Parts: sequence; C-alpha cells; structure tokens
Amino acid sequence: MSALPQAGRILHLSWESVMQKSIQKYFVLFALPGLICFAIAFLIPMVMGVVLSFFKFTTVTDGTFIGIENYKRIFINNDFTSALWFTVKFTVVSVITINLGAFTLAMLLTRGIKGTNAFRTIFFMPNLIGGIVLGWIWQVIINGVLLPRGVTIVSDPKYGFWGLVVLMNWQNIGYMMVIYIAGIQNISHDLIEAAQIDGANKVTMLRSVILPSIMPSITICSFLTLTNGFKLFDQNLALTAGDPGKQTEMLALNIFNTFYGRSGFEGVGQAKAVIFTIIVAFIALTQLRLTRSKEVEA
Repeated sequence: MSALPQAGRILHLSWESVMQKSIQKYFVLFALPGLICFAIAFLIPMVMGVVLSFFKFTTVTDGTFIGIENYKRIFINNDFTSALWFTVKFTVVSVITINLGAFTLAMLLTRGIKGTNAFRTIFFMPNLIGGIVLGWIWQVIINGVLLPRGVTIVSDPKYGFWGLVVLMNWQNIGYMMVIYIAGIQNISHDLIEAAQIDGANKVTMLRSVILPSIMPSITICSFLTLTNGFKLFDQNLALTAGDPGKQTEMLALNIFNTFYGRSGFEGVGQAKAVIFTIIVAFIALTQLRLTRSKEVEA
C-alpha cells in the first residue's frame, strides 16, 4: 500500500518536469504576440517621438533635421516651466491628500461597520466616470458655489488649483481605498494580537504594525497617484482649460496646446513630450525604489 503514494508523487514530479520543459520550449511563441503589441503600441512610437523631436515637421514624412533647436525653443517663454511648476505643486498636494483620504476610509471600512460593502461600492464609483465628464460636472458645481460671489473657477488661479485637487481626490480616493483595504485585510491577526498583548496603543499599532505591513499597498498607491497627477489632461482641459491666462495649465495640456495649437511648433511639442516622459519616469522610478526599500525593511 505504501508504494501507491510513492508512485503518485513520482508521477506528479514527472508531469511537472514535462510541463516545465514545454513552457521553456514554447515560451517565445506564447510571448511573441504580447511583445509585438508592446512594440507597435509603445516602443516604436516612443522611438519615433524621440527622433521627431530633432526635426521641424508638420507630418511625420516631411521632417527637416534641425538638431536641438526644438529643445531651445521650449524656453523662449516661461509657459513650459510655469506648467511644470503648477503640475509639481498639484501632484504633491494630490498624492498626500488622496493617500491620506484613501487610507483613512480603508481603516474605517475594515472595522466591521454595518453596510461596509455598500460604502466601498459608493466610494469606488467616481473612478468609473470619464475625466472630461468629471471636469464638466465639477465646473458646474464649483461655479455654482462661486457665482454668488461674482467669480468663477477661472477668475483666479487658486480656484482652478483647488478645484483640480478636489476633482482628483473625488475621482481617485475610492480606487486607492480598495488597494489599502486589501493590504489591511492581509495583515496577520497573530501579529496584531501579539502587539496588543505587548501593550501597544493605537498610535504604536499604526506606526509599528499596520503601516510597515501595508508598504506594498503604499508603494502601489503612491506610484499611481504620482503618475496620474503628472499625466492629468482630460480633467484639466474640461475644468479650466488652463485659464486664466494659462496659469492653471498642466504639462500634458501645455504639450497638447503647443503641438496642435501653434503652427510650426509640432517639433517643439514633441520635444516637450520627450522631456515630460523623462521627468515622469525619473520621479516614478525614484519613488518606487524608495518605497520598495521600506518594504524590505518591513
């Protein structure tokens, strides 16, 4: 009788070995469609974009090589640097407020409150609405509040700034909340009980148990809010369109207006896009490295 389990284990190991060899043999075949799609949709356009940033063109087939002239023309005026500074301020505020709000809601909704599932659904729903629609909705709401005072959202840059922050929070807090809830629910009950037995209060529990345990969730949410903040376009276009006087224009909208709104500046718009990509990639990768190092420590 003891020979039967032994034979079963041998058969199982043999089957696993066959499967591993099959995967290794056909890996390239299965990966090829994905690699082709990645190359067509991302890699090739990115390379073409970098190349075109050194050309003066109106279409991709009539370019004239001009070296780094497009990059010099970026700084003819301060439109790009103003948009960059506005985007940085907006992103910093949004990352902090969204993550604090999402984490607070996640803590509240993992305490067994009645109707928790309904609340999760309600808080998540704004993320399903498109950016342009959200921008129009919040423009109506904010103007409805400001008009009795004789102003609108584009009367002063501060209204546009905080309007964008409120919109971004309303759209993204629910999505980030779901990620934080998953992280909190994954914390070992034994770890929590051990901390309670040791006499840890709520602050100590939060700082020494909960936050280190959900660092993977913090990494993901920080990355998403950071990149979404820098890449924001639809909401900026619909809510303020950069007004007043381009003072609420973010980087993505600035690039769009340069490329499509100024004849002969297509190459400059492309050069801005290259710089924009480098900035976002550098900041996002730096953030990932910093937060992942905390995961290792945790």
